[in-house]
Amino acid sequence: MAATVGAQSVIKVAALCGSLRKASFNRGLIRYAVQLVKESAVTGIEIDYVDISPLPMLNTDLEVDGTFPPVVEAFRQKIREADCYLFASPEFNYSITGPLKNAIDWASRPPNVWADKAAAIVSAGGGFGGGRSQYHLRQIGVFLDLHFINKPEFFLNAFQPPEKFDSEGNLIDLPSKERLLEVLVSLKAFTLRLQGKC
Repeated sequence: MAATVGAQSVIKVAALCGSLRKASFNRGLIRYAVQLVKESAVTGIEIDYVDISPLPMLNTDLEVDGTFPPVVEAFRQKIREADCYLFASPEFNYSITGPLKNAIDWASRPPNVWADKAAAIVSAGGGFGGGRSQYHLRQIGVFLDLHFINKPEFFLNAFQPPEKFDSEGNLIDLPSKERLLEVLVSLKAFTLRLQGKC
């Protein structure tokens, strides 16, 4: 939960990327969000990137006497301890990716550790910039009792000139950087509101 530094609460953000590729554009969005926090462009939050790649495919046979495999329990603990979430959600076939859905499902196993938290979604891709995946993720969030910020929305067409990312998947587009900062500011404010701190 939120830690206190001096008189200010520090919001703990768990950041998840639906792409497993290291140089993915969506992973690049999270890297830049982490950089913004380190540079104090937005204060009062810390971002922990939560790697979903080690998670096994959901199989309730792996749950034994109410316990989860160690890697799943470690993941669930990180989700439980966060104050809010930042999802970078690429679009596969008009929806979220298999790895992200798998991670969501593991953390929703009883007791659901997503519930009553704030969340934001960013995405990069072709066409609509991952927008359809965002809408699907919002639908899933209804059942999970996740509360997504409504604005600003962040959909980025990564293939429309000018270049938005470098060859390693790092965000280089200044207007997109500014919009991502706005998302983090909004997520922080909404999280504090849900916690009754503002």
